[in-house]
Amino acid sequence: MLNNIGLPGLLLIAVVVLVLFGRGKISSLMGEVGKGITSFKKGVSEGTAELDADSAAEAKDVTPTAETSSETDKA
Repeated sequence: MLNNIGLPGLLLIAVVVLVLFGRGKISSLMGEVGKGITSFKKGVSEGTAELDADSAAEAKDVTPTAETSSETDKA
């Protein structure tokens, strides 16, 4: 169904939306969409940074040192 929409069809839809909502409403809506996208990208980058920090904390070297192994040998 949507395969047959060409450039004239898209232009007609754009004109109808512009007439119905007005230029001011559409520009404010696009501003809100932009803020939402920016917020989403910020959240994703913070989430990946948090996951990287968690995985780095889990990957600490916990190999026993010589002092620790000698204490377990005495017991």
